[in-house]
Amino acid sequence: MKDFRAILFLALTCCTTTKIHKSIVTMESDHSDHIGLLVYDPVAKKEVVSYHADKYFTPASNTKILTLYTCLKVLGDSIPALYYQQSGDSVIFWGTGDPTFLNPLLPENNVLDFLKSQQGDLYFSDANFYDERFGPGWAWDDYNYTFSSEKSPLPIYGNNLVVTKPENEPYLSLTPNYFKKYFWMGDSTEKAALDRTYDNNMFVYTPSKRKLDVTRPFKNTGLVTAQLLSDTLKRPVRYLNKTLPIQHEIYYGIVTDSIYKVMMQESDNFMAEQLLLTTAGVVSDSLKSDIAIEYMMNNYLMQMPDPPVWRDGSGLSRYNLVTPRSLVWLWEKILEEKPREELFPLLATGGQSGTLKNYYRSNSPYIIGKTGTLSNVHNLSGFLITRSGKLFIFSFMNNNYPTSSAPIKMKMEQILWDIHLKY
Repeated sequence: MKDFRAILFLALTCCTTTKIHKSIVTMESDHSDHIGLLVYDPVAKKEVVSYHADKYFTPASNTKILTLYTCLKVLGDSIPALYYQQSGDSVIFWGTGDPTFLNPLLPENNVLDFLKSQQGDLYFSDANFYDERFGPGWAWDDYNYTFSSEKSPLPIYGNNLVVTKPENEPYLSLTPNYFKKYFWMGDSTEKAALDRTYDNNMFVYTPSKRKLDVTRPFKNTGLVTAQLLSDTLKRPVRYLNKTLPIQHEIYYGIVTDSIYKVMMQESDNFMAEQLLLTTAGVVSDSLKSDIAIEYMMNNYLMQMPDPPVWRDGSGLSRYNLVTPRSLVWLWEKILEEKPREELFPLLATGGQSGTLKNYYRSNSPYIIGKTGTLSNVHNLSGFLITRSGKLFIFSFMNNNYPTSSAPIKMKMEQILWDIHLKY
């Protein structure tokens, strides 16, 4: 009887796998795209479904899975917020890449209080920052959108300017107010608008009677950082080009999980880029993304099934390439670093939170993971809980479809729901 049940189970499994393969082939034909899927059982150590799992795809924000693993291997429970050195009565400080300072998306840190408490003169240096402000392969004309905010050694306010105006009111409210002097008035139109010029902090405001609530990235140079800090602290902060000394102190900020949650649930590109800079600063004395990437490739990713082409922290770069089986391997490694009960609350959950809030709805959540979307790219990688209670790791990647992502998402949901039911 046991042998018969085993044979029956095997036959049903093979039938389900064949059906899923046919669904994917049809999906590729209908949408003229390229698809890769791997569903893996980490307990049985075997592949459940595999289709083009060894092919390279543009990962988009699935790149953040690499960034998360880097953070888990390099950073501790709290993020380094400042590097500093006491010099006589003065304090010289450097950024660590930490994105939390006065960031409205994150809990308050104590950096502001720390700087206020210093009795002597304050000097800020960005001489440990060796990166470009945009990542390689980023679209240059996205500069005016918050998903493409510039990188910097010491971000402040998330390197974004928030501008609001109530309906039928003439006056704008700015956070930070420092940028008010850089505003220019455009011609009045029916709809209010705000745009920044590409290579500087000149903002053009198009007035209207309608309400305005927009967020725009600003250029955060070393001098701008010092001036913003002066304006915020209500005391002088001078800009200084001084190399970070070997002997320096570290001031720690908020717990890292609170940052990971925003990065992974909401797919915040800025958090990912800054965290990669922070890890570079921990393994070296320089804030440069390539340092962190090279460190991980040489130390923790050597056994990855297919070496990734990894160029940034967020996935904005179309130079990035990774295979579904490498992402599944990566999730298994992450699960070794952070147990399920700690990891899953940081990720988007189908029907409940983050970028999956409106998808994969079920009475009991069955999809937990990370989306990745660019134009003509939509991926989802993470964990699938079956109706029988099994935990699978999966990566479902879709590239180069000429349609919107809506029909792609719908078909993906059908296939993953089928796997949920049948296993």
